[in-house]
Amino acid sequence: MNQKLLEQLAKISEEEKEILEGKNQISKSNYTSAKEFCVDSKKMLEMNQLITIRPHTRFICFPEHGHNYVEAVYMCSGHTTHIINGKERVELKEGDLLFLNQQVAHKIEKAESTDIGVNFIILPEFFDVAFGMIEKESSISNFIVNALRQKNSDSEYLYFQISDILPIQNLIENMIWLIKEPDAYNNKILQTTMGLLFMQLTQYGHRIVEQRNKQVEHMIAKMVLQYIETNYRTASLTEIADQANMSIYTMSRLIKDYTKSNFSELLQEKRFWQARKLLLETNLPVADVIYAVGYENTAYFHRKFKERYKMTPKKYRTANKILNVQK
Repeated sequence: MNQKLLEQLAKISEEEKEILEGKNQISKSNYTSAKEFCVDSKKMLEMNQLITIRPHTRFICFPEHGHNYVEAVYMCSGHTTHIINGKERVELKEGDLLFLNQQVAHKIEKAESTDIGVNFIILPEFFDVAFGMIEKESSISNFIVNALRQKNSDSEYLYFQISDILPIQNLIENMIWLIKEPDAYNNKILQTTMGLLFMQLTQYGHRIVEQRNKQVEHMIAKMVLQYIETNYRTASLTEIADQANMSIYTMSRLIKDYTKSNFSELLQEKRFWQARKLLLETNLPVADVIYAVGYENTAYFHRKFKERYKMTPKKYRTANKILNVQK
């Protein structure tokens, strides 16, 4: 990060001065007027503002709280530890980005002077431009949209480890500059920059880590199974990886981890299921059945079919039709 900007963010705030002088708790009245500790956007944002930033308060544990806005935490230097919903522990290191959905319970352990984190306070409507800029077909982009649009969503947070991705780091730093400089502040520019950030993040879906990664895996695995179900004749790992904006290697590993089978095994399972159905329910020649389920190499199909069912497709059809008649 730019050294001048980092120095500005590292300045001791009035609240931090009080803590260093002996105050042993956060002043909740700075954050909310309600009895429960839910940080209120009206306390954080000026009129007509959709987004702002504030450096994270250091030198004390920030107690568990909620917030009625979407929060993004970006670590400029050092690290912070976040406890989500009282149980999930997220360790943010320099360059990491954490999105927190509305109403999620959030606690931050004590940060030291060099642990510089920036909190983005964002009203949901701020994302309207960004959501319009990203591809809706991507499972990762859909995940981001659903996570940040809904108040009560299973997608409570998104944690990206993207410290080595320079374009993303530059976009986040640009947003901080724009918000900190009153003359440069412009909602349209900020919203467009957030859209560019989301476009970059969709290219790095495999960098969503910790607990939320399990939800991403579930979504992608479901998408893969639906894709095979519909496109079994022409399905390819390359195509589905492109649709999810993932590398072939990452997609292969994810499928294997989640389903315990690789893509080829899942595809073959569907094709053979469909072939058996055609053999038993139609009078199509075996060669036509083979072509109908997506195989061009008949010798390969015959060999694999016999390995699986211990008989040729023709004998399988005859044997099973006889059994059906007997029933």
